[in-house]
Amino acid sequence: MELSCKSEYAILALIELAANYHLAEPLQIKQIATKQNIPDRYLEQLLATLRRGGLVKSQRGSRGGYFLTREPRKITVFEVLVCLEGLDKIHGCEEDKQPKTVESFIVQKVWQEARYAANSVLKKYTLADLCEQRDSHKQLDIMYYI
Repeated sequence: MELSCKSEYAILALIELAANYHLAEPLQIKQIATKQNIPDRYLEQLLATLRRGGLVKSQRGSRGGYFLTREPRKITVFEVLVCLEGLDKIHGCEEDKQPKTVESFIVQKVWQEARYAANSVLKKYTLADLCEQRDSHKQLDIMYYI
């Protein structure tokens, strides 16, 4: 299982929205893109997908932008990836295939166990957790330079 560029950019954008959740004001695409170094047009497409998935909502107008639909603590990384990549991509499609050999069966069984373990970790972490980790790493960077 590999993190796609699309998923990474979306998670970075969501971390930015989560970090500003307490302000209760939408962030504009330009703000998020600049802060996280994401191409504007690509971010616009990602946010549209996340909006359709119910993770963000948009506000039109001169003071418009995007914000999370729920508290950062209630949105898991797994949920974000399912929204972006689809459940088939997260769970894997090969479960429907019947193994041709015993070896094939064993490989599929191990791979399925690995996917379940990865999914378990992704379900454990929320956007709030990612923000907390980011903040603690920033503190370490500040301490290092003092």
